[in-house]
Amino acid sequence: QLQLVESGGGLVQPGGSLRLSCAASGFTLDYYRIGWFRQAPGKEREGVSCISSSDRITYYVDSVKGRFTISRDNAKNTVYLQMNSLKPEDTAVYYCAALNRFTTVQRMCTIYPRLGYDMDYWGKGTLVTVSS
Repeated sequence: QLQLVESGGGLVQPGGSLRLSCAASGFTLDYYRIGWFRQAPGKEREGVSCISSSDRITYYVDSVKGRFTISRDNAKNTVYLQMNSLKPEDTAVYYCAALNRFTTVQRMCTIYPRLGYDMDYWGKGTLVTVSS
């Protein structure tokens, strides 16, 4: 079965850290751009961070720059999102997605969710709650 599975979400206090993982099964992530997206209650899904297949190019939404780091380990077929200095406004369901199309990571993280373009694969999401 071809799928992405997220893990690592949970409840954390403001200022705390979490590391999310996105593991692929049934296919290899080597040639895919990977993105982390989030959706808070009552809000539209937004791109948080995206990474190229070579991991040389990354994109971050302004609100997480300097706090979140995306990385990939193709040997483990996994992409990570290290989240530090978490804030209550980071509370959301976090999804990872894979895309193997000729586009930029910036467009994957901004244009694609804004216009509702499909990704090749989506995970089912993991909940991150930042609260004291």
